[in-house]
Amino acid sequence: MARVIESVDVNVPVREAYERWTHFESFPQFLEFVESITRIDDTHTHWKVRIGGDEREFDAETDLLPNEHVAWNSINGEEKHAGVVTFEELTDASARVTVQFDWAAEGILEKAGAVLGVDDRMVKKDLRKFKDMVEGRLAP
Repeated sequence: MARVIESVDVNVPVREAYERWTHFESFPQFLEFVESITRIDDTHTHWKVRIGGDEREFDAETDLLPNEHVAWNSINGEEKHAGVVTFEELTDASARVTVQFDWAAEGILEKAGAVLGVDDRMVKKDLRKFKDMVEGRLAP
């Protein structure tokens, strides 16, 4: 299993960071590999992702704890992964957003990317885009 853990501090209250993260439909604006996410019901989402030019789909079971975490676990499809995004209040006007996820790297490109830290750099870049979006420097 490959693992990524990255954090970013955002200059918005923890409540706002959490609310923006839970608008799953906006993920393609800041997550490079996400094509779309559709909310199926209160605890399930359907994902379309593009990894190394390869489009994949899967459903995930989600656990939402307001202003604290968003956790998910893939339950079908080609992608096998699980993760959690935590939200930590730093001050009344700032928060730390931490992403941790584990996945089964498949194929030579994904395995090489995991070994070379490509995934870590991609998540770090995506978190900077989330920061820009939530702080108003990237159009929602």
